[in-house]
Amino acid sequence: MKIIVRGAALALLTSVALPASAAECIAPANPGGGWDFTCRQIGRIMTELELVPNMVQVTNLAGAGGGVAYAQVVSKRSDDPELFVAASSATTTRLAQDAFAGATADQVRWVGSIGGDPGVIVVAKDSPIQNLNDLVEAVKADPGSVAFAGGSAVGGFDHLKVLMLLGDAGVEDMRKIKYIGMDGGADAITQTVGGFAQAMTGDMSEITGFIRSGDVRPIAVLSEERVAGFDDVPTAKEQGVDTVAMNWRGIYVPKDISDEDYQRWVDHLTAVGQSEQWQTVMAENGLEPYLVTGAEFQSFVDENIAEIQELSREIGLLK
Repeated sequence: MKIIVRGAALALLTSVALPASAAECIAPANPGGGWDFTCRQIGRIMTELELVPNMVQVTNLAGAGGGVAYAQVVSKRSDDPELFVAASSATTTRLAQDAFAGATADQVRWVGSIGGDPGVIVVAKDSPIQNLNDLVEAVKADPGSVAFAGGSAVGGFDHLKVLMLLGDAGVEDMRKIKYIGMDGGADAITQTVGGFAQAMTGDMSEITGFIRSGDVRPIAVLSEERVAGFDDVPTAKEQGVDTVAMNWRGIYVPKDISDEDYQRWVDHLTAVGQSEQWQTVMAENGLEPYLVTGAEFQSFVDENIAEIQELSREIGLLK
């Protein structure tokens, strides 16, 4: 009797299709920032294009400027074929500076970049600072009076943008620059709106909503030319500071997945990057096209890390 019941149960299980597992994207920061934006937009478009069988689950895992998420993927989920992780220049910056407790870029597989996100400097809507020159002069007059908030940790890409900008503007002692590192752009915005920081350094995609709502006022975009859709925001170069800082946005996956699964993610990201939906996302959020995938992107990451290490040494963040 028991054999019959077990056989019947087995037949029932094999005759009913089990639901496909859901893909998951880890955003290594709190909701509202650039990594969260990357996960949610890519995940949504993958679902709409029917590249994945179910909605992509987004998990926010903040801490250590992306280091907590990186460590979890490397140590606990290194063979998970349904996992991908939002990444950006902030990720390679931390790796370049050995800020992930000895972690290295070859412990994951780099899938691709899907867009370029121009850096931007904003102030609170009622700030007396009207333009980039006002900000620079305030820092030169009293560095301690101006705190910058950013969505990356101290030494991260948002911090580097401030140091590059002020260095190009003639500020000499970078050690006096005050920077507040937060777990995501939304938290950095809150610091600025609340008056705890006098300016915020971030990327266009994570700030567009706050700009449109009037909570903050952009004073400079760190791109070669003004960003389409935000034509009233001058570049730093127009204001006499020759700084360009573009944050690539993309994804990585665990190292120990199969080559077939890795290629699947490369193909998925390529399809998203070429989709009409992504073109709309870029136009609405101030992003620029930057689709680089697979082996070409792996080479880009290696070069990006080497460049950041050189810059970090120049400004004293690395020995």
